[in-house]
Amino acid sequence: MRAQSPWALTPMLLFMALFIGSGLYYQAQGVEYAFYKISAPVAILPAIILSLFLAKGTINKRVENFISGCANHTIVTMLLIFLLAGGFASVAKSIGGVDAVVDLGLSLIPAPLVLPGLFVMTAFMATAMGTSMGSIAAVAPIAVGLAEASELPLVLTVGTVMGGAMFGDNLSIISDTTIAATRTQGCNMRDKFRLNFKIAIPAALLTIIWLFIQGDAANVNTDIEHSPIKVLPYLLVLVLAVLGLNVIVVLLTGIVLAGFIGLWQLDAYTVSQWSADIYKGYSNMQEILILSLLIGGLGAMMKSQGGLTWLAAQFDRLSRQSGSPKSHRRIGEGIIAVAVALVNMCTANNTVAILISGSLAKDIAERYGVDPKRSASIMDMSSCIVQGIIPYGAQMLLAASLAGLSPLSLITAVTYCWFLLLAMVVSIALGWPKGFRDSFASSSAS
Repeated sequence: MRAQSPWALTPMLLFMALFIGSGLYYQAQGVEYAFYKISAPVAILPAIILSLFLAKGTINKRVENFISGCANHTIVTMLLIFLLAGGFASVAKSIGGVDAVVDLGLSLIPAPLVLPGLFVMTAFMATAMGTSMGSIAAVAPIAVGLAEASELPLVLTVGTVMGGAMFGDNLSIISDTTIAATRTQGCNMRDKFRLNFKIAIPAALLTIIWLFIQGDAANVNTDIEHSPIKVLPYLLVLVLAVLGLNVIVVLLTGIVLAGFIGLWQLDAYTVSQWSADIYKGYSNMQEILILSLLIGGLGAMMKSQGGLTWLAAQFDRLSRQSGSPKSHRRIGEGIIAVAVALVNMCTANNTVAILISGSLAKDIAERYGVDPKRSASIMDMSSCIVQGIIPYGAQMLLAASLAGLSPLSLITAVTYCWFLLLAMVVSIALGWPKGFRDSFASSSAS
């Protein structure tokens, strides 16, 4: 039997208390840039120390567990994406690529449709790519340029990109969260997509309506000069992403093309300037690189110490208290949603959260008579909602870094995630969409 310990979760609680609590304290004091006074990579250090103190074994063994978490394949992949996204954004901005894309977009799209268009573009790209990270890396700089050119709030435009990215991450059939959810629940990916689509689309439509209303405040400059050549790096990145090319290769290609265009089009642009721009992009990612690395280690420590196992056991105990489980499907669905959400808050990774809680969710689904595609859909939605709004998640950190914002300021701006939360709650409460339960009951009977 695997070890269980609620104390293993206290380091993450300590980090959240220091990071969010200090920002709220300084904000109440009227301090400028309140949430930067104690940066997240520093606020997490006491949590790491506490985690090492709580762990068992020799000090060398504890440190090795921490380092193995930092060296996790998912973490290393994220770090590479961070670096290349920073490099691409910096080079593209330096050669005027961002301004060219923004100018072209504003000349073709009416002001009220700027935000809905940004959401739809990001959602389409993320759905095609199967990753929210690559979509944010490509589109967030455009959102920054749109905010500057249209006088829309920067937080709103970047939050729009975040929402579109999480839409695609949740629905894409090649997304790692979709693959993890369907495999752990033993259902067909197509069936999960159809059910998930019926719940996500109303949330997306509400988001588009909300963004349309907010877009009325846009004050667009109509005196625009186009530079189609400078648009090419972004166009190529979008096309390659939609074709399904690996996001790291996509960003590398974007950096190379943007640099060549700068050397060709700008007399003052040199190879040394190109190099400096790439390195500047790397430097802009420093904070999220450090924090993501340390969160990976902290998450591994909590898992090895039994914190996540204890959390799963509590939900398992709760799910067994119902006298007649199959007559309380809503309870089972609610438990699955909350369990995945809490694990996601502890791991700051939606795919890992689904994998960790997958067996528990499957057991609860079978006990309460929840259709496998239904449990897979709820798991995927719950994890994507949380991942889209936690201020220490990779997506939020990437978007905030590219925009020069505090991740905490983006929480309320990711409108789609909040509408998806509403749609999921309504779906669980009302048993909507209708039909999936009948099909499951008939298949179970046969």
